Amino acid sequence: MNITVENIKCGGCASTISKKLSSVFATQNIQINIEKGEISIDLPAEKKSELTKVLLNLGYPEADSVHGLNSAKAKAKSFVSCAIGKIDQ
Repeated sequence: MNITVENIKCGGCASTISKKLSSVFATQNIQINIEKGEISIDLPAEKKSELTKVLLNLGYPEADSVHGLNSAKAKAKSFVSCAIGKIDQ
């Protein structure tokens, strides 16, 4: 499954996303294109809503899915997730 998300800025973001998705979905088959904000993960289509919820909770909402205050909240969460990812690298 492929999904495009907002707020991926660096390897710290990608690290946090990979670790969380690996633990929640028990898969190591995750690829992240930082420049395009694309995540490719080996999941069936019926898991998409669960995937988008996990990503939103980390601060990486699906592209064009949040606006206004919710977008600002997602950006703030992504900064924290990014910092944690940089520390854990």
